[in-house]
Amino acid sequence: MHWRNLRHRTAQTILAIAAIAVAVALPVVLLSVGGGVYSHELASVQDAGFSISVDSAADHGIADAHSLARQIDAISGVAAASPILSVAVVLFTANGTGIPVLAEGVIPTAFSATQSSAERALLPPSFTLGDPDDTIHFANGTYGGPASGQVLLSTPLLQTLNLSSGASATLSPTTNRSAGVGVTVVGSFGLPPGLLGPSALFVALMPLSQLQSLVGLGRSTTGALLDDADSVQVAVVPALAGNPAAVARITAEVQALVPYYSVTSLTQQTSEIRAAQAVITGFYVGLSSVGLVVSLLFLVIILMRRVEQERSAIGIQRAIGVPAWRVSRGLLLEAEALTLCGGLSGVAGGILVISLLARWGSPTVSEIAGLATYDPVTLAGLVLGLLLMGLVASLLPVRRALNLPLPEVLR
Repeated sequence: MHWRNLRHRTAQTILAIAAIAVAVALPVVLLSVGGGVYSHELASVQDAGFSISVDSAADHGIADAHSLARQIDAISGVAAASPILSVAVVLFTANGTGIPVLAEGVIPTAFSATQSSAERALLPPSFTLGDPDDTIHFANGTYGGPASGQVLLSTPLLQTLNLSSGASATLSPTTNRSAGVGVTVVGSFGLPPGLLGPSALFVALMPLSQLQSLVGLGRSTTGALLDDADSVQVAVVPALAGNPAAVARITAEVQALVPYYSVTSLTQQTSEIRAAQAVITGFYVGLSSVGLVVSLLFLVIILMRRVEQERSAIGIQRAIGVPAWRVSRGLLLEAEALTLCGGLSGVAGGILVISLLARWGSPTVSEIAGLATYDPVTLAGLVLGLLLMGLVASLLPVRRALNLPLPEVLR
């Protein structure tokens, strides 16, 4: 009988620790992965290379982009303004193969200046596309200058088509090759890793005015100047990049130039990311608290069972005058020992789950799990909070132990 009771007691202990561990592992996974993604996104924003972005609600909705870039360049504190146009086109190789690609029209010098250090490292050392400031072909808005016809292809695209530097190709706005223009591949560039959204793998970089001419966004059929782009990225001088007041001043001056466009500073995006992280963290804590409450209720039930199993010993202690604090000490210590073991096991289990997901999960899951960060303060706070909750959970069993009817217990 004693052996069976011991086995039953051991099983209860293991189940209590396991229940608490599972409940703790969930917030460990959520907070660690969520915190890692937050840190990654925040670092990406802060190291974006540009500090201000000008956008329009419509596709290719920014008009007179070259002139706007020059006006923004004239603002005190601006290092570079880079208009960017993104359009889907078809790339034809010499053997007639056609493949859809995302063509991005840029002003090479300004584009390079508004990229992060990691993205600049992916570009070739000499990034000019034959027209570094996109002035030769643009020709003050006439689009009558000679086109360099140079393009850079993303590494995956170059490898897929088995092309090399110096190869000839044709870019067309449609599947009709005869509507396209001949270009020369002058090199390749790498792509930054994507995270939560799809990333285009087949990308071509070319001078902005040449892409505009190709797709009819330079001048209209009537000859009116369009000079359309999708966005303008604005980099401030390094000395002001970390000054929120200076960035806010430049943002206001840019907004004054384009009152009908959306002008967003990265300081605003940083604040939005932090606010979103606070909301998500609150959601994670709320979701995790359900499992923690259930596991602590299970702990209360087990401790109540312990009181019933040891009621005779408790009654004898009270009858001979053992102080109440000594009677309840055993239950309090047991509750804290179970919650501590469960909490530490949960932290270890959560880290193990993240490691397994990072190694064996799908590519997206593996990449996200690999960003997890383990904040010692957060994890220690989680365990300490659990110990406090375990202390509160033990109060009901302690009250039960101290209120056992002695005549009935000692009978």
